Amino acid sequence: MWSRRSCRYRPDASGLEELRARRREQESALRKARRQQQLVSKRLLREEVNGDGQAGVEIAAEPLSEQEVLQLLRDVQRGREERKKLLSRLRQGLQHKETQQKFVRLEGSMRVLIGLFTSSLANIQMEAARCLHELSHSCDPAVAEACLPATSYLLTYLSGHSVEFTELCLYTLGNLAVESDAVRKQLLPQGIIPALASCIQSPHVAVLEGLGYVLSQLLQATEAPTKIIPLVLDSVLPQHMLRLVSSNLELGMGVAVEFAWCLHYIVCSHVNNALLISQGIVSTLVLLLLELASVMSKAATEGLELLICPVLRCLSNLLVEDETEGCKVQIQDERLLVALFLFMQYFLQQHPFLVQECLWLLNNLTADEPFFCSAVLTLDLLPALLQLLSCSRMVTLLVGNLSLHGLLCSLEQLEQSVFWASGDR
Repeated sequence: MWSRRSCRYRPDASGLEELRARRREQESALRKARRQQQLVSKRLLREEVNGDGQAGVEIAAEPLSEQEVLQLLRDVQRGREERKKLLSRLRQGLQHKETQQKFVRLEGSMRVLIGLFTSSLANIQMEAARCLHELSHSCDPAVAEACLPATSYLLTYLSGHSVEFTELCLYTLGNLAVESDAVRKQLLPQGIIPALASCIQSPHVAVLEGLGYVLSQLLQATEAPTKIIPLVLDSVLPQHMLRLVSSNLELGMGVAVEFAWCLHYIVCSHVNNALLISQGIVSTLVLLLLELASVMSKAATEGLELLICPVLRCLSNLLVEDETEGCKVQIQDERLLVALFLFMQYFLQQHPFLVQECLWLLNNLTADEPFFCSAVLTLDLLPALLQLLSCSRMVTLLVGNLSLHGLLCSLEQLEQSVFWASGDR
């Protein structure tokens, strides 16, 4: 019996290694695509400023010696007028791993930096925040844990005095969260989820993108299903995420991309997808795919695969939710089929991993669902589907779904269709 569960990636033994190899290639392509769009574990905000803090091209500083770091800390505490310039020099030095490690080893260094970060002078506070941000980008977990005393202030300043300052605090929090279990363990009782729930109502695109980054780092943590996602679902975050995913893309696709991946991580956890379904996630994502398909021929599509991919995965996973838990999902809009075939045609050469994602969703749509099986034939999409036989064995599962419902006139018709597709290749 064909079903959503039984037909989802069930290769035979002989083709198992081939499918695994293809899957590795597809995941590699996806990771490459995400890297190109800065969707990586850590992100660095670094303005082009010179040593005086003015706009210009910054000349990379050499690593600082321990004595130089110590002297900078002494000078900056003396209240000298050039404190901002001194902090700027420290920030440039902290771009180097060896300087970061020397800094956190010095007794009292973080206390001094946090004191400046909490200064009433906005320019000093901003420069200290940039120093913290450089530290947060370190790949050394010890450096991240040295920043633990700053997390409560970073959360407080999410309602900061400027968009730039709030954005900097968000990306610093995101970098720290991904690096250290201790940081995440401290952030939760400090109220990071309520803070993000308040921040997500900001009208500023830069703030929303930064918030999406922080949230995505938290949602990917190993403890997320038990300790983080339940808190997120109990907040106003899901409703706002759905709103922002479907918001006008002219405001910047980055926001939609960030929150689409956040939704993907939540759906994959299976913590409480019934709640998301009740809040309209299915209709929201279907309408988004239709909108994206409609603008593909009219607008630049660079990076569009980064938004389409998590949306496809969300819908595919939601369709296999257990009906006994009240999560039965039904989609009956044949325009979705047209959109999926358009995506496959458009991205086949450059981003073949997206074809596999489309086929996965098509498979789950047609399993146990006569409506979509019929639509594939009435819209004359079968020839286009069969041309993808060389790309994925998922196509054979789709054909099986069609034949199960008696929608192919005969076995002879199926054989002729397959022969035609093979000859066309």
